[in-house]
Amino acid sequence: MTGTRRRPSRDGADEISGGIMCRWLAYTGEALQPSTLILDAQHSVVAMSLNSPLGAETVNGDGFGFGWYPADATDSGHPAVFRSIEPAWNDQNLRELSSAVRSPLFFTHVRAAAGPPIQQTNCHPYRHEKWLFMHNGFVAGFSSFKRDLLLAVDPSLFPLIQGTTDSEVMFHLALTYGLEDDPIAAVGAAVRRVEEAGHAAGVQFPMQGTIAVTNGETVWAFRYSSQGRSRTLFHSADVPTLRTMYPDVERLSTFGDHAQVVVSEPLNDLPGVFLEVPESTVAVLDPTGYHHAEFLAA
Repeated sequence: MTGTRRRPSRDGADEISGGIMCRWLAYTGEALQPSTLILDAQHSVVAMSLNSPLGAETVNGDGFGFGWYPADATDSGHPAVFRSIEPAWNDQNLRELSSAVRSPLFFTHVRAAAGPPIQQTNCHPYRHEKWLFMHNGFVAGFSSFKRDLLLAVDPSLFPLIQGTTDSEVMFHLALTYGLEDDPIAAVGAAVRRVEEAGHAAGVQFPMQGTIAVTNGETVWAFRYSSQGRSRTLFHSADVPTLRTMYPDVERLSTFGDHAQVVVSEPLNDLPGVFLEVPESTVAVLDPTGYHHAEFLAA
């Protein structure tokens, strides 16, 4: 497995700054304590918030979010969300909560803000009814065509936008374009709308990043950028195979046969545990396993 350390810029050159540079993780499978991955993994998401070797920013300390579907949900599968502007490594509430609940599907996200302000409404994941959404990357030149994108959001959804990020606008565009009926097509339409508006405003490479979206049953994880140099993204191999590969790794007994993780960077250094998601690809993870599909390939 490899991961690029290059930092795509808004105009195609490498640079240190620009946009939102974050790390995220999504889990689906048998219910477990989220702290197992958020806190206890060798290279956990909290560890990535302090040191992210494959990220565009080494430190991701500008807030975090944790969204989960309770194992004993009685509210039609609607997720709960906890977001904070504290650094993830410094928040005792995250430690308490992620150790106290059990969930068959959860998202967590640590943020490095280089533009939009640090406030709870700008922390991922974003929620709408049964849906969760999170993004690592940026919409280049967003402020120059933000109005065009906002006007494309369905009027019934527009009042629900609470923050100021490009990511939240993209989520509401996906909802506008039919996320409920066809998530891959809806996210594709949202990305294409971003690219169209960006190109009209003179931005060469408008879209950058990885996106995760779920309805509480399936996780869709997208890796795409206009430039073809996207942020890193990996998902785990199937657990039965991993137990055969590493019979002496006791930690694997923590996970059920259907456990799957998709994450910005591998959670450990064991070869073959995490598989890189190719460029312009969506990884679909559900109870049957995972598969890849082409996504907006040139």
